[in-house]
Order: sequence, then structure tokens, then C-alpha cells
Amino acid sequence: MPIQRSGRYSIFAIARQAMGQHQGWTRAWASPEPRDRYKVVIVGAGGHGLATAYYLGKNFGITDVAVIEKGWLGGGNTGRNTTIIRSNYLQDPSAAIYDKALKLYENLSQDLNYNVMFSPRGLIMLAQTEHEVRGYKRTVYANTLQGVATEWIEPERVKQLVPIINIEGPRYPVLGGLYQARGGTARHDAVAWGYARACSDMGMHVIQNCEVTGIETANGQVQAVNTARGRIACDKLALVVAGHSSQLAEMAGFRLPIESVPLQAIVSEPIKPCMDVVVMANTVHGYMSQSDKGEMVIGGGTDSYNAFTQRGSWHHIEETVRALIETFPMISRLKMLRQWGGIVDMTGDRSPILSATPVGGIFVNCGWGTGGFKAIPGSGWAMAELVANGRPGPLAAAFGLNRFREGRFVDESVAAGVAH
Repeated sequence: MPIQRSGRYSIFAIARQAMGQHQGWTRAWASPEPRDRYKVVIVGAGGHGLATAYYLGKNFGITDVAVIEKGWLGGGNTGRNTTIIRSNYLQDPSAAIYDKALKLYENLSQDLNYNVMFSPRGLIMLAQTEHEVRGYKRTVYANTLQGVATEWIEPERVKQLVPIINIEGPRYPVLGGLYQARGGTARHDAVAWGYARACSDMGMHVIQNCEVTGIETANGQVQAVNTARGRIACDKLALVVAGHSSQLAEMAGFRLPIESVPLQAIVSEPIKPCMDVVVMANTVHGYMSQSDKGEMVIGGGTDSYNAFTQRGSWHHIEETVRALIETFPMISRLKMLRQWGGIVDMTGDRSPILSATPVGGIFVNCGWGTGGFKAIPGSGWAMAELVANGRPGPLAAAFGLNRFREGRFVDESVAAGVAH
């Protein structure tokens, strides 16, 4: 069956479709039935999985690809985050892959011909203890050596950028901040939709409602995945499923050094524009930005227990908001509009895993923890290189599974300055 292309979006296309009452638009991506075999099967149609497929096609010409998803496209962590994008990490491998992601985000709308609503509004990581002051100044020096543009700003500059902030709080005074002007936000759904549309236009199959029920191997090599929609044979299999990575690895016969925990967020009722930067208060692991619709998007830390839930809880609201109210007094008067949770996969060093596995032909992309959305383009770029060549490129080399056996940790658990 020939692939139906979605066509190029432009102001001329809108004008042309308007002449026909907008009845001529095609679906953004096709919904094909799965074939019996593909060269590459990617499990997980979230941002990371779809980006992997896209760069397999764009960079390596591999389009015999199926991206399978147990639910709906982008319904996992990609649609359940606070959309923050930054690259001001301390460790060199982290800064490299996150800054690659940021550079790709800066031109992603043009690349995909789909508006992902990238907004480089700037990001401030508040220093509210003397320890954070020293840590963030150290990060500025490291970022300078890495070629990542960041700067240390004093409290007065923080107040100038964020007029609604209280810099003299008794428990959490603002002592300055790590500022990345290139940081910002994007529309999480649009990132997934844009990649899905581009993959479909290349002839790849994006298959929803296709849960994996088993993984077939023989003589240490992957053979196929069994799904709710039948058996699908493949030469290579990429597992890109965030919080459920350990479950799929178990199906394939190996274990991963990760744990899955809920990460929650809340959104307020919409209000008039009052804050045009992203602010992270990492002493209490609370962060906030204002959406284009006027909602205050508030995120917090992970729960203290392992779980696979995707719902909120009252203790999260209390723990996150009570500290933010001191820093942003005005939010005490806001009503909560909605709350949600995602399942994040945490490694011991709080850095991701992009790696081959003990089973030939199976590759894994997981362990992004609380920082998955910001990494999507860089993660997909590096994972595509790994899957296509069978070995990691420069971006993924430091994030292999063998680092845990060899003690070569990429330790962002403390260096990131975030109370994970």
C-alpha cells in the first residue's frame, strides 16, 4: 500500500485549504497494521523513541522501522512533564548530550515542518544556600570550558528578571542564580506529534495500542517481539520506554540498574502574564514557569517509594507548594487546575543509559530520570547512531551499561544541584 504523505505545512497550504473549507487535510501520520518483519523495531512511541526513529531515517537512511506503543502516541512521560529545556550540566558527557539536544530544539520546528513552540525564554536555577552558590559558580566555570553559555547572576538581577519573586525569604533567601538565557520550554505534545509525522512521511510505521507481551531470543540474539497485535520479527530491537524499561529487560532475560518512581506536577488556573522565565528552586526541588495559556506550571521532586502510578497525591502538593509560596507569595492565592504524575526511571548516578545489552541486537535507552524531555532530540540522535552502527558514538559512549561494573559513573546526582 503506498504511503500517503501529509504534505508540507505553510501559510500557502492554509490559504489553499481554506478555499476548500479545510476538507483536504490528510492525517498527520498513518495508522498502519503491523507487518510480520521490520529491520528495526522501537518499543515506545514517546519523544525519545520517535526521535530515534526519525534520526535513523534522516542520518542513516534506515526507514524499515516500526515504532510500537502500548497506549497512545506521547501518552507516557512525554505528555506528563513540565517541558523544561536546559543544558547547564556539570559533567562533560551530560553537557554534551543535553547541549546537542538544545541546539536541535532551536531549529526543530523548521526541521520537522511542525511548530513545537520552542520558547527560549531563559532559565534560572536559584541558589538558596551557600552550598548552592559554590556549586553553581563551579558549574559556570565547567560550562565555559564545555562551550555552554551560562552565567552567575546576583539576587538583584534575579529580581529584575522575575519581579514576582521574594528574594528575602526567611527560610529560602535567594543568594543568586545560575542563568542560561538559551534555556526555556517547548510544547511536549507537539514534539511527539512532529516527530511522528516526519517518521510516517519517511514510510515508517507508528503503531499504537500495540503492547509488548514477550521478547523472543535465540542463541543470544533477538528474534522478535510478541505484541497484542501479533508477532513482529526484527533484526534489531530498541527499548525506549522510560519507567517500564526494567519490565521489558526482564522479558529479554537481563536486568537493568534502575528503579521506577512517580514524579508529579500541577498546573494552576490561568492568570495574566507575570513570569516570562523558567525558575528552578532546587533546594526544595520546586520549579515553575508560565504556559502560553497563562497557567503556572509547577513541578516537584520524585516520590520516596517505587511505583508505576501516573497519578498525583496530596503530600506532593503540600511539600512542593509550601516552599514555593515563600519564594513566590502570589501563588498562594491560585487555585489548582489539574495534577498528574509520570513514571521516571532512576539510575544510581542519575545519568541515562544508552547502550547495547547482553542480548545481541537489543539496545536500551532509559534512566533519564527527571530530565528526559529536555534531552529528546539529543537522545534520539545518539540512540540512532548506536542502533545503526551497533556501537555508540561520542554522545552515547559514556552512558553504557558497563560503566556500573567498571565504576565509571557520570555522577549528576549531586553535581546537578537537584534534590532528586
